[in-house]
Amino acid sequence: MLSPHILIQPLIERKITHLEQTGLIVNIQRFTIHDGPGIRTEVFFKGCPLSCKWCSNPESLSSKPELGVYPDKCIGTDKCSFCVKACPQQDTPLAFADNTLLAVERKKCLDGCTSCVDACPASAIICWGKEMTTDDLMKVILADRSYYLKSGGGVTLSGGEVMMQWEFALKLLKACSEHDIHTCVESALHCGREQMEAIYEFTDMVISDIKHMDTKVHKIYTGVGNELILDNLKRTAELNKKMIIRIPVVPMHNDSDENIIATGKFVKEELNNKVIQLQLLPYKKLGTEKYASLNQDYPMGSDFIQPEREIWEANLLRLTALLCDMGVPAVAGSNVKYSV
Repeated sequence: MLSPHILIQPLIERKITHLEQTGLIVNIQRFTIHDGPGIRTEVFFKGCPLSCKWCSNPESLSSKPELGVYPDKCIGTDKCSFCVKACPQQDTPLAFADNTLLAVERKKCLDGCTSCVDACPASAIICWGKEMTTDDLMKVILADRSYYLKSGGGVTLSGGEVMMQWEFALKLLKACSEHDIHTCVESALHCGREQMEAIYEFTDMVISDIKHMDTKVHKIYTGVGNELILDNLKRTAELNKKMIIRIPVVPMHNDSDENIIATGKFVKEELNNKVIQLQLLPYKKLGTEKYASLNQDYPMGSDFIQPEREIWEANLLRLTALLCDMGVPAVAGSNVKYSV
């Protein structure tokens, strides 16, 4: 039987000279410690095929740059007005009240125009998404190489969804590999197998979610079914790729005993328990200010009330114990140490 390396090598050879020259990056976080071993630099790719109701990173969903507005930071048109002067349109899409920027009518903006962003001295208008080259990113990544080596850390590609920009991601992962930097890819795995296996050529570790085992419910909460995701998880286990699975435990959405036990059964029987950890992550209402900056409503709705900490924490520990009793390597949270 051919090794996974041999199976995917022809794809690498065909694509390696035609890779995307830039990627759309929404954020870079240095010194992260929860998404892979050791101290890491995490690169967040923009664009995602899912639309999870509990997503805390709405700025990463669209595959295009977007303007974010923060009125509290606005100095005021009576003192500044640089954004208005910089706007190339006579009928500016910038909306004000009492000399304070409130919003941007984005449909009126010229494609790719960030004149107001560049002019604003207070960052009251920002652009979510920046085109970056591999060299741009490697300068940031290599600056902390000594920390990776000392801590057993490296680089994590996250999102959004890495696989939506898989050609650029492949080029970046290859560059990291050439510098002996440990690589981790955090992906929903709602993607083509060919692209996934190409990425895996230079990926040391994978982190992925199982959001719900019922594909109909999964589609209601994320916009897509789970068949492709589960199939790709099985293929990841077949390739013996080091893997962490996460369940974002959201009250009244996927926190039933039935769903958690079904997830544990899938990990144990379909993935042959080939996971470093099955991490149960608590839902936290984060990112609301980002939704506001994009003039979007928070998808969970204002009527959703998060249980008190002592309630959800106790339930998380109880569900973790259920999985452990099944023989699944489950832990509560993402900060429990593991060996790779």
